[in-house]
Amino acid sequence: MKAVVYRRYGPPDVLHIEEVPKPEPADDEVLIKVHASAVNRLDMHVREAEASYGLGYQLVARLVLGVRGPRHPIAGSEFSGQVAAAGAAVHEFKPGDEVFGVTGLRFGANAEYVAVRARSRIALKPGNITFDEAAGIADGFLSASGCLRQAHLERGTTVLVYGASGSIGTAGVQLARHLGAHVIAVCQAKDFELARSLGAAELIDYTIEDFTKNGRQYDVIFDAVGKLSFSRSRNSLKSGGWYLPTDGARNLVLAATTRRFGDKRVAMGMGSTTPKQDLQWLKQLIEAGDYRPVIDRIYPMDQVVEAARYVETRQKVGNVVLKVS
Repeated sequence: MKAVVYRRYGPPDVLHIEEVPKPEPADDEVLIKVHASAVNRLDMHVREAEASYGLGYQLVARLVLGVRGPRHPIAGSEFSGQVAAAGAAVHEFKPGDEVFGVTGLRFGANAEYVAVRARSRIALKPGNITFDEAAGIADGFLSASGCLRQAHLERGTTVLVYGASGSIGTAGVQLARHLGAHVIAVCQAKDFELARSLGAAELIDYTIEDFTKNGRQYDVIFDAVGKLSFSRSRNSLKSGGWYLPTDGARNLVLAATTRRFGDKRVAMGMGSTTPKQDLQWLKQLIEAGDYRPVIDRIYPMDQVVEAARYVETRQKVGNVVLKVS
């Protein structure tokens, strides 16, 4: 089968198409014929082994991902497709089922086939969207739900979503709105119409206005792009408020200390703690018309380098999808 492979860490140019053996599903796995997959922020970080964050991050990343080179050389962590075969112990899925999901740190989704544990982050695809639309929705939703759940949103809670036009941001706006929050979206003016259509009640153009200096305070500040800090955001939080980052090792320390000291807390988003159930919830929301995928660009698989370069600009709106078959 054809797959997007990288044998060493580095820039998008390390990616290439290669013929590799088709995986054989274990007893507890399903073999997915991939129709589409995604190129996302996680892919960018692991492909470079977190080099852009400094030597310390890079050393830790290599211990996890592979010291000399990637332990899992087939790229991609999100997919949509059809079940081609099911292991002997699998009863939830059958050949022909249309599915979507996330492979996580096993990667392998940017390929014609991928084997996935049936009990992991995989669910039946919503019937009212295409494979292309389903390919990029899972990771952003799981990240957003894992973060926002920690803040215990209630109707009327004010939630500022910083980076509201990205994959996690568009998910965060929709999910916070669904849970009854009053959503303030921070993005560029060109994306205002999109953010408003997803449920944002207020809009801030970060190229013109610094929300930390407008004198307002919010119940929750959700940093969907990893560009803020607790120290910068603290004065913009109400007493008892939550700062929700999506990455940064320093925030793990802050999450522990702020729970014991002070009245403004950090909760580090590590993804959903109930991903299987959350994917089924996402399916229900989409089929009910209460959530929609946001796709920026679709590339054929042989243009994966161009897709990765675009993701690295950090200007994508929603998701970038690879058309596999």
